Amino acid sequence: MSQPANLPLLSLQGVHTHIGAYHILHGVDLQVPQGQLTMLLGRNGAGKTTTLRTIMGLWPASQGRVSFSGQDITAKRTPEIAALNIAYVPENMGIFSDLTVKENMLLAARQAQRAQQMDAARLQWIFSLFPAVEKFWNHPAGKLSGGQKQMLAVARAIVEPRELLIVDEPSKGLAPAIINNMIDAFAQLKATGTTILLVEQNLSFAKRLGDQVAVMDNGRVVHAGPMQALAEDTALQQSLLGLTL
Repeated sequence: MSQPANLPLLSLQGVHTHIGAYHILHGVDLQVPQGQLTMLLGRNGAGKTTTLRTIMGLWPASQGRVSFSGQDITAKRTPEIAALNIAYVPENMGIFSDLTVKENMLLAARQAQRAQQMDAARLQWIFSLFPAVEKFWNHPAGKLSGGQKQMLAVARAIVEPRELLIVDEPSKGLAPAIINNMIDAFAQLKATGTTILLVEQNLSFAKRLGDQVAVMDNGRVVHAGPMQALAEDTALQQSLLGLTL
């Protein structure tokens, strides 16, 4: 299901989203190139999370088109979209607190019905990225710290190879050491050819990882291009984000 190198794996064209009486997205145009890590930045309330939820079909687009690997997925239901080999880690992480870490991982491993059927080599790789997942394997996930839950959320999303990984604010509230661990994990994932779309508020995180960047404001993408160009242009950062990298 791979796209030619010059075509985006994921694209949004003129996407509008309404939530009840509220018009949140106002014609979002976004392209996520295959095999690269695209950062989605913007002030709070700009529409970033709504964009991710619209891609996943959790909130339906009221206008426009969402395409994945050349296929129109705009009207598909969330389970159908996930079945296309897309993993989504929401901002609230979606951890099942009463289940163990192992049970959380097993739920995400669609090819396995028992823990012993999970890909052992891939599990060892995940343990190398996130040692806490192995350390607390048989512990209730609800007992983990915030950083450990975030590690579990990402580990669960990649327990099987995914063509596209969508993650909402993975560094939010994390200690610097855990953020560095998370950056290393995403860098290794990118090296495997996984396409990644990240919403992020930590701009140093974005600068270290991003290949491409899209900046949102008031429900629209107002800037798109190489991450490095934005990282080197303080005037552009100030005008788009009111911040500097």
